[in-house]
Amino acid sequence: MKVRKHFYFSGRVQGVGFRFQACRIARSLGLTGYVQNLMDGRVELEAQGEEAIVWDLVSALHRQPYIRIEDMETKDLPLKEEKGFQMAN
Repeated sequence: MKVRKHFYFSGRVQGVGFRFQACRIARSLGLTGYVQNLMDGRVELEAQGEEAIVWDLVSALHRQPYIRIEDMETKDLPLKEEKGFQMAN
């Protein structure tokens, strides 16, 4: 079942390659969406695809060196028509 999830990640998530890794992994998994840094030090990510694969992305981010996710907020969103996975700012 296809889903769209919105995430806020906090911890050591900026300046450690989080956005680059999120893009690389999401694209390799065939997900769409985006990832961006926020001014408050968190990272925002939306991912759309099969639910298990979205969670595969999150699991892979938790395993990345240098990245330390201390908190994660998530919510479900309606599906969007889009192509690819983008890195903002």
